[in-house]
Amino acid sequence: MKVNKILVSQPRPATEKSPYFDIAEKHKVEIDFRSFIKVEGLTAKEFRQQKVSIPGHTAIVFLSRHAIDYFFTLCKELRVTIPDDMKYFCLSETISLYIQKYVQYRKRKVFYGNGHIQDLVPLFVKHKNERFFVPTSNVHNDELCSIFDSNGIEHSHAEMYRTVSNDFEPDFIAPYDMLIFFSPYGIESLLKNVPNFEQGEKLIACFGKVTADAIRNAGLRLDLEAPTVEAASMTAALDQFLSKAKK
Repeated sequence: MKVNKILVSQPRPATEKSPYFDIAEKHKVEIDFRSFIKVEGLTAKEFRQQKVSIPGHTAIVFLSRHAIDYFFTLCKELRVTIPDDMKYFCLSETISLYIQKYVQYRKRKVFYGNGHIQDLVPLFVKHKNERFFVPTSNVHNDELCSIFDSNGIEHSHAEMYRTVSNDFEPDFIAPYDMLIFFSPYGIESLLKNVPNFEQGEKLIACFGKVTADAIRNAGLRLDLEAPTVEAASMTAALDQFLSKAKK
C-alpha cells in the first residue's frame, strides 16, 4: 500500500528541525499531528478524597514535569505550604531543573538520576529516614512502591493528574493512510471517538511494547512497531518503513 498521508497522535513539534519534517520531504508524504489524549489535574476535592497529607512528608519524588506542575498547582489550591527543607528526588536532571518554575532551586535539596527509576535507589537508601510522597497520574506502575517496600522506606502516593481522551469527529481519521500511536490511551481515544472503527487497509504504527499490546488486544493489526534493533526511535522506524515501501 502506498502511504501518502500520515497522522501522528502527538502535538506538532515545537521546532521545524524535527525528523518528521525531514521524512515528509524525503518520502514526499504529508504528516499531520493531532494529540489524541490530554493531561488534566485533579480538583482539590478529588485529591482530598484520597486522604493523603502532603505536610506529613519530608521528600517528594517527581517522575515527570507533569507531576511537578500538578503537585504545585494542587498545593496552591489546598493552601499547603511546602517547607524550605523539603527534599526533591527527580528521575532526571531535566526534570529537576523544571522545579525552578515554582521554587528557588538553589535553596532546595534536589537529587536526580539519569532517567531510570533504578538510578534513584541508592539515593533513596541513603535518605531512607525520609517520608516520601509520590504524585502520580492514573497511569502508573508499582515499581517505585516495590523499591520503597523492599528497602523499608516509609512512603505514600496519590493521584494528582490523569490522562483523558481528546474528542474528535469519527471521519477525522478517514483521509490518513497511517496512524502512529505512543500510548495505550491513544488507542482508547481512537475507539472512543470512532466506536465502529474498521482498520481495513489503514496502517497502524506505534512506539513501545505497552502500546503495541494495547493495539493487538483491541483486535487491530499492527503494521509497524518501534523501537527495534535497527531503529531506536519512531522516526527512524518510519523512515525505514517508507524506504522499503518504495521498493
